[in-house]
Amino acid sequence: MPEPLLASLAGRLIVSCQAPPGDPMRTVDALVLLARCAELGGAGGIRADEPEAVAAIRAEVDLPLVGLWKDGDTGVRITPTVRHALAVAEAGADVVAADATGRPRPDGSTFAELVAAVHAAGALVMADVATHAEGVAAAAQGADLVSTTLSGYAPGSPRQDGPDLDLVSSLAAALPVPVVAEGRLHTPRQAAEALARGAHSVVVGTAITAPTALTRRFATAVANAPRPA
Repeated sequence: MPEPLLASLAGRLIVSCQAPPGDPMRTVDALVLLARCAELGGAGGIRADEPEAVAAIRAEVDLPLVGLWKDGDTGVRITPTVRHALAVAEAGADVVAADATGRPRPDGSTFAELVAAVHAAGALVMADVATHAEGVAAAAQGADLVSTTLSGYAPGSPRQDGPDLDLVSSLAAALPVPVVAEGRLHTPRQAAEALARGAHSVVVGTAITAPTALTRRFATAVANAPRPA
C-alpha cells in the first residue's frame, strides 16, 4: 500500500546512488556499496539509476527504493518512456521516478499514461519537475510524489547554485501529495531547511556519493586559494 511506504519516508533522507558516464564509480558493485553505506548511515531510502543497479541494490538493501532510467542526451532523459518505467518497476523499485516536465516524451506517451502503467505494475510514481505548474499538473495526472529534481536543469526554471527552496515551499503549499526536495542540496543545513520549507523528504546525491565531484571541488578551492607572499 502506498500509505506505509510514503509514511516511512516522511522527514527522511533519500540518498541518490548514481555516477555519471565515465566515472570510476559507475559500476553496479560500487553503487551497491554506496547504497549499503547510506543504509548504515541512517538513510531512509535510496534513489538509483538503471534496472541492473536497481535490481542489485534491491537484493542487498532493505530500504524504500526509488528507481529511474536515464537515457538519451537531450530533452526528456529521466525514465523517458513507458517501457523504461516498467523495466525499472520490474527490477524492484518501490517508486519509479520520471520526468514530468511539459516536454514531449520520445514514445509519444503522456505522463498520465506512464503513471497508469506503473501503478498497474504495483509501484508508485515520483514526478521530477522543474516548475510549480509542472508539479501541479503532475499531481493532477496521478503522481504519488512530486520532486524538484529538474529545477535549474529544464526550461522555465531558475539557474542557481543551491536548491530551489522557493519551489519546495510553493509546491508543498499547493499539492495534496508529498513534495520531495532534490537538486543541489550541498549541506546538511540545506537539507534541514528543505524540510522546514515543507518537503516530505530530501534527496541528496553528489554531496554524499560522488567522490570525483567532491575532490574536484576541494582541488579547485585549494588551487585558487591565496598564498602568503
